[in-house]
Amino acid sequence: MPGSTSVLKAVKGRKRRASVPRPGHIFDPVARALEVIGDRWTLVLVRQLLGGNKGFQELRMRTGITPRVLSSRLQKLTKDGFIYKDGDDARSLYALTDRGRSLEPIIASIALWWTRQPIEAHAIEPDRFTETSPQSILESLPFLLRDEAAREGDVTFEIRLTGEGGGVWAVEIVDGHCTVTPGFAEGADVRYTADARLWCGVALGLVEARELVRRGDMVKEGGPQAMNHYFHQIYRPEDRTSD
Repeated sequence: MPGSTSVLKAVKGRKRRASVPRPGHIFDPVARALEVIGDRWTLVLVRQLLGGNKGFQELRMRTGITPRVLSSRLQKLTKDGFIYKDGDDARSLYALTDRGRSLEPIIASIALWWTRQPIEAHAIEPDRFTETSPQSILESLPFLLRDEAAREGDVTFEIRLTGEGGGVWAVEIVDGHCTVTPGFAEGADVRYTADARLWCGVALGLVEARELVRRGDMVKEGGPQAMNHYFHQIYRPEDRTSD
């Protein structure tokens, strides 16, 4: 068949040349996916919107992105079908499409990968926490669930934080899912009260909760459930017990 002969010649010709292929000609799902979502801010913005619809200024405050870059990234995410603008006026909010929400497992995997690196790789110290840290850490908890512990979980924590960045949040774990909402938790099983910065260190595993309770710097009320039983913390070689 003439067609077969020409195909064989073309294949042999390619073998002789052994030229370096273009990246787009290589079947690599990871590389192709990163062409779509590999921009520095794409997953960061989607991660913020997974917690609820947000406006332009709120996204700026939560990410620190400059107005020009944020506007550009939001336009691209809209064009690529990950987000849409809910409303037509200046107060309209950005929201995720189903395609945007499909990135949640990827975002959770990245968050867990980061926490599982040795603590020396993080360069995080309690005195570096800012007024945005408590809210950011609390809203990251749904991505840091310990699957084996949370799968059968049914517990509500109330976090009362004082000082810079303080406030009150409810953290609810039910059947492997976690929701974090601002405000008091009616009928909470466990309540933590502490300075915001100290609690940030406890939540990440940088400060021992039991020692803070012993010193009176953190108050724990209610049942025996401990947050570090349900959430991954920054990896440390030594073992820790729940508090």
